[in-house]
Amino acid sequence: MEKSKLHFIKELTGLLAPFKQSLEQLKLQKLKLVIHVGTPKTGTTSLQTYLDKKQRKLRGKGILYPHNLDKLQNTAAPKHQWFEKNLVTVNLDSLLENFKNIISQVKNDTHTIILSSEGIYNYWWDFPSQSKDILGELSKLFDIEVWVWFREPLGFIESYYKQCIRNPQVVGNPCYGKDLSFAEMLNINWFFQHLDYQGFVTECQTVFGINNISVFQYEGDVVQEVIRKLGLATPHDNPTPRQNSSVNSASIKLLRTINHYNIKAKDKTLLMPHLKAINSVLENYANDILIDEASKKRVLQLSKPINFKSKV
Repeated sequence: MEKSKLHFIKELTGLLAPFKQSLEQLKLQKLKLVIHVGTPKTGTTSLQTYLDKKQRKLRGKGILYPHNLDKLQNTAAPKHQWFEKNLVTVNLDSLLENFKNIISQVKNDTHTIILSSEGIYNYWWDFPSQSKDILGELSKLFDIEVWVWFREPLGFIESYYKQCIRNPQVVGNPCYGKDLSFAEMLNINWFFQHLDYQGFVTECQTVFGINNISVFQYEGDVVQEVIRKLGLATPHDNPTPRQNSSVNSASIKLLRTINHYNIKAKDKTLLMPHLKAINSVLENYANDILIDEASKKRVLQLSKPINFKSKV
């Protein structure tokens, strides 16, 4: 593992070396690498779609939102899921290949690279210590800034429960694609640890540096916040339409029935368009409560939110 790590660092250092002069002209020491980690249901898909569509405009500002490798599944998807997948499996060869692809898209006027995948937050607790060491090494090669948006705990964890039910089963994951009620899932450590907002931020500060984490309170339109942050705002900007609609309680019951049969991921994918249509029809009928009062109290007991009134 140590040999692979040293190879990864050496190769990446060599790839970045040619940009030293152009960065000096921009009065920078390193390329900035923004890692947007979600969290789930905070407008992540809308932001990824915006950044993907505005690549030419971003490039004009020296900002790169990179294309993925052609050989990846869903290569056209405007997100960078390879990042967390390579870290979960400690696949440094694949991680290096993806970084080579990114750096091949860097121009002399590029000063910022943005990667986005909510899976980074989802799987943070699954990253082995070796992978977090690699993230620490990346922070020596790039000027890293982590962006993370948080919702209030009850709204977040209900949405995250729905996402877990919707997802296909994944080997080793105790929640994805399972036939579980909210109360049952809340008893699983892997699930409720996602309520530890402060723990995530503190650990990121340890890995990347205390001043390298930007934490935001989700207020409904993350795209507009990022547009302003990147200096791309115009007087004609309109509110960003939502990309993903929520799954109602009736659809959750149907999904749990489907999950009961442990169907393959490809077969569940075939069913999802039909379920989306059912979800739309049942929208005016489904008013069941997913989180009972006892579970609400437990969520609030388990959550470790960020105090946005003070500095993180």
